[in-house]
Amino acid sequence: MTPGPSEPTNWRAMWRLIQPYWSSDEKWKARGLLAAVIALALGMVYLDVQFNTWNRDFYNALETKDFQVFKEQLWRFSWLAFIYIAVAIYRIYLTQALEINWRAWMTRQYMERWLENQAYYRIEQSRSADNPDQRIAEDLNLLTSGFLTLSLGLLSSVVTLVSFIGILWSVSGPLSFMLGAREWTIPGYMVWFAIAYAGIGSMLVWRIGLPLVRQNFLQQRYEADFRFGLIRIRENAEPVALYRGEPQERSQLATRFARIRENWWQIMRTTKRLNVASTFYAQFAIIFPFLVGAPRFFAGTITLGGLMQISSAFGQVQEALSWFINAFSSLASWKASVNRLAGFHAAIDRARKQTSGIVVTRNNVGAILLEDVVLRLPDGAPLTQPLTADIHVGQHILVTGPSGCGKSTLFRAIADIWPYGSGSIEIPADARLLFLPQKGYLPIGTLREAIAYPAAEDAYKDLAIRHYLDAVRLPHLKGLLDASDNWSQRLSPGEQQRLAFVRVLLWRPQVLFLDEATSALDAATEEALYELVLRELPAAAVISIAHRDAVAKFHQLHWQFVHEPARVSEISAAPETLRYTIQRTKFARLPAKELVEGTP
Repeated sequence: MTPGPSEPTNWRAMWRLIQPYWSSDEKWKARGLLAAVIALALGMVYLDVQFNTWNRDFYNALETKDFQVFKEQLWRFSWLAFIYIAVAIYRIYLTQALEINWRAWMTRQYMERWLENQAYYRIEQSRSADNPDQRIAEDLNLLTSGFLTLSLGLLSSVVTLVSFIGILWSVSGPLSFMLGAREWTIPGYMVWFAIAYAGIGSMLVWRIGLPLVRQNFLQQRYEADFRFGLIRIRENAEPVALYRGEPQERSQLATRFARIRENWWQIMRTTKRLNVASTFYAQFAIIFPFLVGAPRFFAGTITLGGLMQISSAFGQVQEALSWFINAFSSLASWKASVNRLAGFHAAIDRARKQTSGIVVTRNNVGAILLEDVVLRLPDGAPLTQPLTADIHVGQHILVTGPSGCGKSTLFRAIADIWPYGSGSIEIPADARLLFLPQKGYLPIGTLREAIAYPAAEDAYKDLAIRHYLDAVRLPHLKGLLDASDNWSQRLSPGEQQRLAFVRVLLWRPQVLFLDEATSALDAATEEALYELVLRELPAAAVISIAHRDAVAKFHQLHWQFVHEPARVSEISAAPETLRYTIQRTKFARLPAKELVEGTP
């Protein structure tokens, strides 16, 4: 389950997200860049100390009308400013370089882990993490950029505090006052004022801004859901148009955007209260050191330069102590992204570690062997009775049964992507298996890339591709091999299914699984494709799921899913569960020896 706004990510989980890059194969490059950025950040603090001293000398020169010192301080300011600008520019430049290197490494790692062992497929099945695209594209970006910005800002604040607190202590001097009949003296009183001022402000901002973590978490989720809805319409433009589904789509999009707007208003109200507190705090901090230091200035205890140095030092100390206040909005947004990324990280780990109840192994027998295979739904409900069967090279098997009985699920189990169930499946070690689903996948790119997928673009000769385009009755596509397009949108379902058969003929598998792979074709084209496959791949085993009787003549064996009524003892436990058994028979008009096994 994804950590939600009410389930804050602990520091250990946060460290697991941040630490790997700094001990990876890029660690020395990363650490070198980080060291350079830290050195520049410390250099900026040193320059701030020099500017503080410059404040004292410059305003003392103004007070004493010393023109020579005034000119010297102008030149001093010029070269200090030039160095400061150069350091600031390269600090940002190197920080951005470190950020993109870190993000690139993290993106590679998460993409590999997400795609490995079909983790993406299992996450979608279990709905354990929403919008993985956003988490990889946006949350990783926010993790890296936010961490560097916040951590380097905190480091600069700590070093600034250490550098200026001594200056403020020495230049502010003691404050003496009478309380009752006793005189009290506070040494370095401006330091204590700065600490109290920042402490009260931080507590106030934390109390006001705490809801932002939850609100930012929800905002990212609602934004991703809204974008997903827009993408779905683009991907399914034709069905939506044919159904005249615009009102329904408009209603759903409006509902999703309403969540964005409602949550945004909550963010606005929280941010308004936060800005009232932080702006008042920041503005009053400008005049506060003058109010506190004015009595000593008018008493002649300190000079104008001393007062300006106190003001500058107080501003630096107060700014350092106010890091939490100034960074709170960014910290809340970053924490929300970390929560989402930690949930995604945990979902990938669970998906990759999930053990399959159906054990799929390789053998040297030369046949696919199924032993006591029971298919289950993700919630654990049994879908079929135990199945024991075998598939040999050259066999042509037709699989039929009512919708939802587990036909496609059986294919998924053989493909080792369906972990729910029990039993064992053995697959020949050197067998080339190919699965053609009803709705295929065509990547965006050139038509040559789409046909060759998942092989490389140059895996097949153009002559062979054009030959098979003619064979599957797609001659009009022969001149478009170098054209780039979103082919799943440009081609009709029938064209896409015929294009999938071009892949079959180019790839030439030993075992071919067709899951209603000709459902969008007319009967004549369907028969032509089956005849083509059997002629081109005479030794291949072909296992077909189909609802039309016309394809039966291309098969020797028939596996039929039949509803198996639940036993009386099972009715009370799972009355809604439909279990199926598989009856295996031969087609009487085709010569074939009797099966050894009976119906399981």
